[in-house]
Amino acid sequence: MTQETSFTSRVRIPDGVLSRDLQGELVILDLKTGVYFGLDPVGTRIWHLLQEHQCLQKVLDSVVEEYEVTEAVCAHDLLGFVAKMLEKGLVEVNNKAGT
Repeated sequence: MTQETSFTSRVRIPDGVLSRDLQGELVILDLKTGVYFGLDPVGTRIWHLLQEHQCLQKVLDSVVEEYEVTEAVCAHDLLGFVAKMLEKGLVEVNNKAGT
């Protein structure tokens, strides 16, 4: 099933997904499958921003401000990141405004 994600979407990390910082990288554990995933420092920052803001537009704004990247490139990469996390069941996306 494909789910459309936009910058008005809110991204939530499910209760069954745990994460831990290890030496500048993030390790994510999906308790349902027992599978571990690793993120590089930029992916780690995006994950933390998702936990803090949930709204993709706020995450996009923060990443563009913090890194030397254009908004267009960042937007493309951020949507790709969220799509991969969604595919693996590591995030949930809510497209309803205000929820």
